[in-house]
Amino acid sequence: MSSLADNALPPLGLRERKKAKTLAAIQAAALKLFRKQGYDATTIEQIAAAAEVSPSTFFRYFPTKEDVVLLDLTDPLVIEAFRAQPPELSAIQALRNAVRSVFDQLPDDEFEVIRQREELILANPELQARMLGEIAGMVRLVADVAAERTGRRADEFELRVAAGALMGVAFGLMLTELDASPRDLIALFDAGLEQLETGIKL
Repeated sequence: MSSLADNALPPLGLRERKKAKTLAAIQAAALKLFRKQGYDATTIEQIAAAAEVSPSTFFRYFPTKEDVVLLDLTDPLVIEAFRAQPPELSAIQALRNAVRSVFDQLPDDEFEVIRQREELILANPELQARMLGEIAGMVRLVADVAAERTGRRADEFELRVAAGALMGVAFGLMLTELDASPRDLIALFDAGLEQLETGIKL
C-alpha cells in the first residue's frame, strides 16, 4: 500500500521522503503500544524498540513522547498544496482545494492514524494543552501563506482572525465529530470551510 510520503503533494525529495517514512514508522509503533498498554505506561525505550530504532534516533525526530502523538504528517503537505494553488482563488477556496488534493489520495490506514491520534489527544489533558499550542502555530502558518498569496502583512489583525477561523473549523471538528469515519470528517471539514466562504449565520 502506498504511504503518505509516497503520495506527498508536491513531490518530496529523497531525504524528505526518508524522514517522513521514519517519522511515520515511529508514530505507528507508538500508537500500537498506546492502544495495547496505555499512553502513560508506554516508555520511549519501548517505542524505539518497537520501531526498530535506537532511543537516540527517537529523540532526533521527537523531543518528547507527546510529540509522537501531536505530529500530523499531513500538515506540511496541505500547506505546500495551499501555496501551490492558483493566485486568483480566494484563500478559503485555495485551502479547500489543498485539503482535498492531499486527503483524496490518503490511504485508509493513514486515516486510521489520524483517528487514533485524535482519540488520544481528547483523552489526555496534557496532550490537549499541547494541541492548543500546535493549533496556534498552524494559525500563524496559514496567515503567513495567506499573506504571501494576497500581498498583505501576515501580522494584520484581519488576516490572523481569518486564519483562526479556518483552523477553528478543524478544531471544532476534532472535538465534536469523532464518531464519524475519517473520510467523512474531511467532507465535514470541507463543508465547514464552505460555511466560512458563504458566511456563517449564528
